[in-house]
Amino acid sequence: MKFLVDFMLGRLCRWLRSFGYDAAYFVSEKKSDLIYVSLKEDRIILTRDRRLSRKKAIKLVLVESDVLEEQLEQVFTELKLKPDAKNIFTRCIECNTALQPVKKESVKKEVPSYVFQTQNDFFLCPGCKKVYWKGTHRDLITEKIKKMNKFYERKNN
Repeated sequence: MKFLVDFMLGRLCRWLRSFGYDAAYFVSEKKSDLIYVSLKEDRIILTRDRRLSRKKAIKLVLVESDVLEEQLEQVFTELKLKPDAKNIFTRCIECNTALQPVKKESVKKEVPSYVFQTQNDFFLCPGCKKVYWKGTHRDLITEKIKKMNKFYERKNN
């Protein structure tokens, strides 16, 4: 499932990427361009724009809340998504490109020395060249996935 997230939902976009979803961030305010891209790339639009939600020919979720957790719950509920821990951090949260595993030695100059000494697995974004590793932020995402899965199970039982 692929998303096109409008400029009003930047945090939601980054979190969807953290969960491993292909979430393109759309910064233009031109609704016609947003609709065109969503149709061309077969993406579901996530927006807070009520006028845009009146368009019937597009796949769209009108996000109701300003609160990130509520936004995630709404998107996952409406689209019947279930987050999977094995997919977290498989996409770059900055540019949405799929991450690639790289050899530890190849990133020695790119990461802090403590990180290099304490981590063995590194991932590189081929798009923006950002380096990722399994740090404490992974635990935060994993906890959020557990919370989302509990919510999902309550809603579907």
